Formats: sequence, structure tokens, C-alpha cells
Amino acid sequence: MSHASPRPLEIAHTGPLTGHLTVPGDKSISHRALMLSALAIGESRIEGLLEGEDVLATAAAMRAMGADIVRDDDGVWAVHGVGVGGLLQPEQALDMGNSGTSTRLLMGLVASHGITATFTGDASLSARPMARVIDPLSTMGAEITASPGGRLPLMVRGMNPAVPINYTLPVASAQVKSAILLAGLNTPGITRVIEPVATRDHSERMLAGFGAELTVEESAEGRVISLVGEAELKPQHIIVPGDPSSAAFWVVAASIVPGSDVVVANVGLNPTRAGIFTALRLMGADITEENARIVGGEPVADLHVRHAALHAIEVPADLAPSMIDEYPVLFVAAACATGRTVARGAHELRVKESDRITAMATALSAIGVETEEFEDGLAIQGSGGALLPGGGQIASLLDHRIAMSMTVAGLVSTHSVTIDDVSPVATSYPMFFQTLDELREQAL
Repeated sequence: MSHASPRPLEIAHTGPLTGHLTVPGDKSISHRALMLSALAIGESRIEGLLEGEDVLATAAAMRAMGADIVRDDDGVWAVHGVGVGGLLQPEQALDMGNSGTSTRLLMGLVASHGITATFTGDASLSARPMARVIDPLSTMGAEITASPGGRLPLMVRGMNPAVPINYTLPVASAQVKSAILLAGLNTPGITRVIEPVATRDHSERMLAGFGAELTVEESAEGRVISLVGEAELKPQHIIVPGDPSSAAFWVVAASIVPGSDVVVANVGLNPTRAGIFTALRLMGADITEENARIVGGEPVADLHVRHAALHAIEVPADLAPSMIDEYPVLFVAAACATGRTVARGAHELRVKESDRITAMATALSAIGVETEEFEDGLAIQGSGGALLPGGGQIASLLDHRIAMSMTVAGLVSTHSVTIDDVSPVATSYPMFFQTLDELREQAL
């Protein structure tokens, strides 16, 4: 999956954002919906699937391993699964593009099947460490040969039967947890994952929904997730809620652009994912939940957001697992607040699509924002609500969230902010810039 030609963007403040919008389907849920549907026996149907490059990489990989996956004309995806244990040997390397989620979770699936798969990716993904997944999957019996530093390209030779393990997560990572649980699906016995710090629980919810025998218990060591292996998954009809990570860009933009009034519809508000909205409310954001409901076992609501005067906070470190992908845009909100915001406890930002701590410190400094970098976060001196100076040249580093976050920063900048390449946005939010144009036009 080759990277698109660079697409530079120049953006500055032009006025408020107004209107009603929807965001793409939740990326985390979309990945898991495809994978589990492909392991069920029978036809599953998925509505609202995110059709970004990352999720399409997952769909292509599951097709390569035997699943029949078709998008109907009405946008609903039909998946005919092969059953747990039924994955086929892929004929070619699985190209993961920029998707770390696809890579780590699919490594888990392959690890307990009697097949061998080679994983490749773009330059950004190939720089990301995979050792945190390699270690537990190797303990289960998989043979994994990686490039130096535990990176892609890498080859996974699955073990069937694999060995069930009890594994305590050394770092808070939903991807590592999910990879182990997915490997456990085709592993006889009980696979257990203990997470001292709770992470997003989409895998647990969806595994149970597909009929896996799974329990979640609280203990002195943390949450204990136990999965009985050699599962038989039943096909499902899945409705994917709107991605809170995508919604966060509009919630921050409406909060900091003067005069803005925006409704973001159908946003998933799983408590393990909604930390960004908690942090923004602590800063004084005007965010109202409307039409709250449960969709497919996930809490959902429409978010009505109006411009508000934000103030600096010390971001609670215990929010980190529930908003790890949203820190870049939170840093933009902090740049517009009154006072000095400090966000610590976010070590995971160092190993995302880019080193998001250094990337955002560099980007914000380039547009006139005073920052202080820590190993696990940033301190940001806010503008007190005034427009940012802008005028900087920004490197997106093939990172979709850096590109979108700095686009939001451009909306509150006096002088144009130039981003070298916003094409990576297509990995998670293909319609982002069209939606931005519509929100700006409605305000005219």
C-alpha cells in the first residue's frame, strides 16, 4: 500500500465554524468488526464501517486469509467468515500501510493458526516497535522473525495448537491486550490478560457479542480478562458508532474558534475512549450530550459544542489510556487556553505513527506557542484566547493526527500555517477537509 503523493495545505483563521456533522465510524471498532466477522461461521453485516486506508488494510488482509468481504451498494459490508481455526495461508505479504492496529491485532490472529504471514508497511509503520506484541505471542508458541529493533517487515509462523498464557501488561496497551485475546481464540484452554491500568475495552465487548466465552474481573493486580479458547463465533449485525478520536478535532475546533457552534452526531462515548471530552470540560469547554443512547452495546450521543474561554489545567495522568490518540489536538486546545497546561503520563505518544510529543512541540513552537517538552508529555503556555501568531512550516511526519491537529491550529492562527503533507489524513478520515469546508461555508 504505497503512500499517496504529498498534499501540502495552507490554512489560517477565517471565522467561526457552524453546522451539523457526522464523523466516520470508529476505527478501533471497525478493525475488530472485520476480524471477528471473518472468524465467525456465516454472514455478518457491518453498518457504518470506517472506510479509511487503515481499515481497508484489515479488510484486504482478512480476504487474503480466506474471508469473503464485500461492500454492498448501500454501504453495508457483508462478511462471510471462515471460522476460528479456518484462516488460510496468504499467498503474498500482508501490506498494512500505516496501520499499527491492523498489524498488531492480525499478528495475534495468525499466531495461533497453522499458517505463516509476512507483514509489511509504509515508512512510518516500519519505524514502530512491535516487540511488545512479539514477546507474549512468542510465549504462546508463535515463531516471529522481525527486522532489527523488532520492526517491520516481519514474519509470523503460527503455532497450532498454541499455548495459553497468563500475561500482565507491562504498559497500558489495548492493542497488545487484543492481540493476545485474538490469539487465545484458537488456543485450547484459558488465556488471561491482566491489565493494571484499564484500556479501551472494544475487544472484550465485541468478543462477548460474537459469542466467545469471556469474563472480566477486578483484582488487586487490575482487570483480569479471561478467554476460553477454541471458540465458536456466531455472525452478527454490527452498527459502528462515530469515532470519538475523529470527533475530537471538531470538538476542539468549535471550542477554540470564536463564534463557533457545532453539533457532532452519533459519537461513541465508551468510557475507555472518552477522556478527551473529560479533559476539555475540565478546561471549561461547553460540550453538551444530546440524544444519549446505546448502539451495538456502545454508549453514543450527539455532542453540541460552542466556543468557550478555556483555562489551563494539569491533565490527570489517569486519563491517558482513554485519550492517548487525542493528546495532539488537546495540545492545540491548551495553546488557546489561559495559563500553562501540563500534560504528563503519556509515554505512549513516543511510539505512535510519529513521536507525537516532539512532533507537536516542534509544530506548536513553529507557530509561536511556548512549549516545554518532558519525556512523558508537554507543558504549553496558552494564548489566553487570542489568535495564535501562526506563519510556521509544519512537518506532518506521515502522521494523520499531527496533520489534522495542526489544521485545527491553523483555524486560530493570524498568519497562514503551512503543513507539508496532509495526505495521511486519508488513513482515518477521508472526508475531513470536505467537512471542514462545509463548516466554514455554513458560517458565512
